[in-house]
Amino acid sequence: MVVTVAATGPGTDAEPVSSTFFASRYVRDRLPRYRMPERSIPREAAYQIINDELMLDGNPRLNLASFVTTWMEPECDKLIMESVNKNYVDMDEYPVTTELQNRCVNMIAHLFNAPIKEDETAIGVGTVGSSEAIMLAGLAFKRKWQNKRKEQGKPYDKPNIVTGANVQVCWEKFARYFEVELKEVKLSEGYYVMDPVKAVEMVDENTICVAAILGSTLTGEFEDVKLLNDLLTKKSKETGWDVPIHVDAASGGFIAPFLHPELEWDFRLPLVKSINVSGHKYGLVYPGVGWVIWRSKEDLPEELIFHINYLGTDQPTFTLNFSKGSSQIIAQYYQLIRLGFEGYKNIMENCKENAAILREGVAATGRFDILSKEIGVPLVAFSLKDSSQFSVFDISENLRRFGWIVPAYTMPANAEHVAVLRVVIREDFSRSLCERLVNNILKILHELDAHATHAVRVSAAAAPSDDGGVVTKKSDLEIERKVAARWIDAVNKKTGVC
Repeated sequence: MVVTVAATGPGTDAEPVSSTFFASRYVRDRLPRYRMPERSIPREAAYQIINDELMLDGNPRLNLASFVTTWMEPECDKLIMESVNKNYVDMDEYPVTTELQNRCVNMIAHLFNAPIKEDETAIGVGTVGSSEAIMLAGLAFKRKWQNKRKEQGKPYDKPNIVTGANVQVCWEKFARYFEVELKEVKLSEGYYVMDPVKAVEMVDENTICVAAILGSTLTGEFEDVKLLNDLLTKKSKETGWDVPIHVDAASGGFIAPFLHPELEWDFRLPLVKSINVSGHKYGLVYPGVGWVIWRSKEDLPEELIFHINYLGTDQPTFTLNFSKGSSQIIAQYYQLIRLGFEGYKNIMENCKENAAILREGVAATGRFDILSKEIGVPLVAFSLKDSSQFSVFDISENLRRFGWIVPAYTMPANAEHVAVLRVVIREDFSRSLCERLVNNILKILHELDAHATHAVRVSAAAAPSDDGGVVTKKSDLEIERKVAARWIDAVNKKTGVC
C-alpha cells in the first residue's frame, strides 16, 4: 500500500506538495513505544506503520502449532465485521444475538447427547474460549461439592481435582486461582494420556470431579471416558462418594460426533455432568469463542448465577468477564447452520485424510517414531529415532526458513526425556501443503545430516595453556549439543503447551 500525504519543506512557507507515505516524516520520526505520542498522525500513516510491523508476524495459515481456526468464508467475515460493535451482554438491546447464542447452546447440547426433553432447553453458556469454560465448570463442581459436605456436616476446605499430567495449563490456573488441589496422574513413555485406573485410585472423598481430555494437546489422543465412568461408578458403590466427570473436549468435541459417533464419551455416560468445547478450534470459528454445557439444571448451582437489571431487563449471567463482542457467537451460529452435520463431517473427514497422508510421509523418511494415534484429533506428533546428531528443536528452527511454524516440546512429568514435533491439521491445510511440508522436512534432514558429518570430521585443535599443557577445543557439534541441552532444560520448566 502506498499512501499519498501532504508534505511541507522544513522552515518554509511553501505550499504542501504531494509525496508518498514512505517519503514523509512519519517514517523518519521515531514513534514512542511505551508512551502515548504527543501529536496525532493521519489515519493512513497509523495504518501503514502498524501494518509494516505486523508483516514480521508468522503466517497464521502456516502456523501448524495452533488448533485455532485461521480461515472462514467471506460471507462469515462480513457478518463478523457488521456485528463487531455489538456488546454480547446487552441482551435487552440485542435480543436476536442472545437468541442465536441460545440456539448454539442447544445445538451443541444435542450434538453431545444431553438428556433434554421436548419442552426443555439446554443449560450452557458461550465463553471467550475453553479456559473460561473450564473455570465455570470447575466452580460449579466445587460449589456443589461444598454444599453437599456442609449438609453432611463434614469439612469442605480441601477440595481436589484429578487430571492427567497432559492437561492444558488452564487446569493448573483453575486449581491455583480457586484454591483446589490438583492431583495429576503421571505419564509414561508410550502412554501419553491419563490412565483411568490410576486416576480412580487417586480419587477420595474430597475429589470434586475427574477431568478427562477428549483430544490431548500433546498427541491428540482421546482418553477413555467410558472406562473412567465405569470405574468411578464401581468406586461410588463401594464408598458412596459419587464423584462426577467433566470432559474437556476443547479440541475433540467437534470431531468425535462426526468421525466416531459410536464412541461413548459424552452425556450418554451418566457421570458426565459437564463438557466444554472450543468453538474457535474445530468449531471452525476465529479465536474468541468457547462453550460449556451442563447435563441438567441440577448440575449448575443457582447461587453461581447473577441477575442484573441495569441494562433494561432482568438478565441472568454466569461468566468470569462481562462485556465482550458478539461477532464470534454469530460466526458460530453461521457455521452450524451453513455446514450442518453433513458439512462438519466432510471437513473432519478431510482433515483426518490429510493427517494420514502426513503421517505416512513422515514415517516414510525412516527417521521418526509416530506418537499420535489415528483415532483422535487430526494431528501428527512424532519424535526422532536418533537424536545423537541433532534434535527436533533443530528441525523446528529450520522449518521457519520455509515459513512453517511447527512446535517442538518435551513431554510432561515422567516422560520429560521424550521430545516431539507436532503438526495440527486444520480445515485450511490442503494436501498440496502437506506434501510440501514433507519435502521441506526431508531437505532439512539432509542438510542437518551433512552439517553433523562435517562437524564430526573437524579435528580437535590443540592450543597451549598457561601452565604449558594443552587445551582441546570443542567441535562445532559438541557446542551445538550443549546449547540444545540448555534449550531443552529451559523448555522443561514451562507449564504447558499451546
